[in-house]
Amino acid sequence: MGRAVRTIPFLVAALVLSLCLHGCRSVQELNGVAGTRTLLQDDTKKHEVHCSRERSRIAWKIIEEYLMPFVEQEQYEISSKCRLHPDNDMFREQEQHKIHVETNEWRCGFCKKSFRAEKFLDQHFDNRHYNLLNYSQGQCLANLCGALHCDRMVESKKAKTKCNPAAAARNRHLCESLADNCFPTNQGHSASRLHEFFLRQFCDAHTCTGGKKPFSRGGKKQSSVLYLAVCILIVMLLPLFYLLVYLHRREMKKHIQDLKRIRKTGRKTKPS
Repeated sequence: MGRAVRTIPFLVAALVLSLCLHGCRSVQELNGVAGTRTLLQDDTKKHEVHCSRERSRIAWKIIEEYLMPFVEQEQYEISSKCRLHPDNDMFREQEQHKIHVETNEWRCGFCKKSFRAEKFLDQHFDNRHYNLLNYSQGQCLANLCGALHCDRMVESKKAKTKCNPAAAARNRHLCESLADNCFPTNQGHSASRLHEFFLRQFCDAHTCTGGKKPFSRGGKKQSSVLYLAVCILIVMLLPLFYLLVYLHRREMKKHIQDLKRIRKTGRKTKPS
């Protein structure tokens, strides 16, 4: 009996030690899970991009169609400090590696994976190739959508909204600042002409009074459509032109033969 009483403290001590070790292990596991969760959250925050890829793509499409043809015509080189420069679009490299194979097939230019729609390829870029975003110099091109009239390019937005004078004034100010920054009037005649063109093409339409429409000077898309229309018209009119020429030459030939016949007849009836 005395021996059993003496062993009780040792058993209690062993039990307490076991509980302490188990508690420490549970705390370490919880800390490990919490640490892993924190790392995952930090990793997600690290690659989170607060910039709309879709609106950036629309903005670049507008620049490419309604500005760059005129810049190339003037043989003017846009400075890299200009926010419209391709290097200042954080999605530019990824967008350049999109391969549109056919209607329902898009391919990644980096790893050659195929997708059924462009939106799935965008998700692939966000998940697998986020390290190729141009963070160093890249800016969010979508932030210029107000100045570039991106909403006008969105086909689904057909309903006209009431014009907000304050928003129109902000967009006009942003538009004019782009003109001043990208085409300084003190940089020569080409820059001055492009500065004036940019104001007419984009900035004048930022008003609630109406009457002014963006892209009034046209662009690459309109030029190509006009060229196609002219070509079709020429192809349609060319056979008609040759037909008229043929009929004219036939009439002239007939007229000449009639004149020769009249002359021969006159000679025969002439008295000797």
